[in-house]
Amino acid sequence: MKKIAFALLAVGIVACTPKVNDLATSTPIDASIDLVNVTNDKVHVTINPGRFTTETINFYIPKTVPGTYSNNNYGEFLENVKAYDYNNKEMEISSVDANTWKINNATNFDRIEYDVNDSFDTETEVEEAVFSPAGTNIEANKNYFLNLHMFVGYFDNLKEHSYLLHFTHPNGFEASTSLNKVMLNDGKANTDTFMANRYFEVTDNPIMYSRPDSQTFSVNDIEVTLSVYSPNKVYSSLSIKNEMEKMMQAQKTFLGDINATKKYNILLFLGAMDEGSPTGFGALEHHTSTTVVLPETMPKEALVETMTDVVSHEFFHIVTPLTVHSEEIQYFDYNNPKMSEHLWMYEGVTEYFANLFQINQGLIDEQAFYDRIATKIQNSKRYNDSLSFTNMSKNVLVEPYKDEYGNVYEKGALIGMCVDLIIREQSNGEKGILWLMKQLSIEYGEDKPFKDNELFDKIVAITYPEVGTFLNTYVVGDTPINYEDFFQKVGLSFESEMVETGFFLNGQTPFIDVKPASNDIFVRNIDLNTSMKAIGLKANDIIKSVNETPFTVEAIREVVIGSMGWQPDTDVTLVIDRDGKEMTLKGKAGTPKIEDKKLTKMSATTPTQDALRNAWLKG
Repeated sequence: MKKIAFALLAVGIVACTPKVNDLATSTPIDASIDLVNVTNDKVHVTINPGRFTTETINFYIPKTVPGTYSNNNYGEFLENVKAYDYNNKEMEISSVDANTWKINNATNFDRIEYDVNDSFDTETEVEEAVFSPAGTNIEANKNYFLNLHMFVGYFDNLKEHSYLLHFTHPNGFEASTSLNKVMLNDGKANTDTFMANRYFEVTDNPIMYSRPDSQTFSVNDIEVTLSVYSPNKVYSSLSIKNEMEKMMQAQKTFLGDINATKKYNILLFLGAMDEGSPTGFGALEHHTSTTVVLPETMPKEALVETMTDVVSHEFFHIVTPLTVHSEEIQYFDYNNPKMSEHLWMYEGVTEYFANLFQINQGLIDEQAFYDRIATKIQNSKRYNDSLSFTNMSKNVLVEPYKDEYGNVYEKGALIGMCVDLIIREQSNGEKGILWLMKQLSIEYGEDKPFKDNELFDKIVAITYPEVGTFLNTYVVGDTPINYEDFFQKVGLSFESEMVETGFFLNGQTPFIDVKPASNDIFVRNIDLNTSMKAIGLKANDIIKSVNETPFTVEAIREVVIGSMGWQPDTDVTLVIDRDGKEMTLKGKAGTPKIEDKKLTKMSATTPTQDALRNAWLKG
């Protein structure tokens, strides 16, 4: 019966006389996306919502979407936006803002059509590019990496209505997605139709079309599909399947009885690092899938390690915010978003889990875990440590708080660690923050959000007063955390030593970076090595030349490799731009060093410290 019902409810895009049973309030919104007739990396989209009874309606493309924590104005990627009436004639349609279009005489409105641009192509052309895993790639007859919030919009008061999504695709291409596919009686060749129960499901289910390269495996009762697009065939889904299966099995073992999905899709896009390739590497979570964008040039060991870190992070989001979340997320406003104050939990605790499970399940050793924690402490120093984390979270879309967002993965994870250690200590090692999240998932759930200002009271009621004291002092309050107090509980301490680095690189970590819009090479806001400090470099300095060689994106590799051969007495001349003023810095290369604070086990520990540390890492 469903097949027949869908066929009857589907609304064609061809102009027709309105019928009494085609009201927008009673029919699925019909969206057609043409992946065959692609011009200049643009895809044509047609949206037919059914018949309206009001004279004026608005059509929206999201300003932002959950999980990105930035205003990206996805409507700016639309071109040639046109409205048509039932006689197939163009109607007046006006742009209200970057993401909103107003249609008058809406009782005569039949459909809206527009073209959507590829976001990957624009990443190096704008100051604040769309994060690649939230963006889109359109390469005719090669690959279509589609986050649907860039293609399909919503109308006034219809966000809770269902959608039928039709994709016309090249012959031999297959879809990788968690969307539910439906069969219509008028099913056409090379056309797939998927059902979304509401607009959130449209935005929550990315889809990738390419020639099939997928592997499916089971992790307990979850069916996982790994789909890979590698333009130069450097990798395939089969080449990394075993490592991904091992990782996700470890995650599920760590999570235990938390079950939020029966299927999960990993969409991996590997960029060729040529013109038009994505540059925003990482991943974006969804309820039943994750999008991942990484460079195809990565060695396999590095690719697997990165995939383990980023995919595990996204998968752990099934705990929070996908299961445990506030009303701001449950009733997300795509065009006038109200942000929750609990990024410390949504991103911080999730990032903490992505590291903790690896030591818990034996994927890394203890020292590797300690090194990761120490790195997060060091990275968190780039941000304002005397800032209320809840206040930053609530205002993360605006200055000056938006620049602090990256700290959710550093200090946010450390907040999760501290809460974990407090609960472990108070429960004699029997409980931890994973236990807390399980209790919260029972109390709340996917369709039962909490009130933002009530979460801490609930956490204290479930756990201990000491947890509340910590949250109010260090998360609501602006007091910096003394992490050594927490490490002492488990018999850990810092040992400092000076270690040699390169002039521009500390191992794989650069002291410099490139501004996407201008391609200027600047000094990062991190602890600089002794040679950079001695010559006078400061954070955010733009380096124009090195020893009379222009320091450009094209020359960066040659200059950096050349610097590795500098001797301590090598003369170094740098022309820099500091706050718009050109300056020349001169000095010797020296022997670049940086302080390395190594977190390690104390030489002498107590049985209490040992027991708590073991419960923390292996409990």
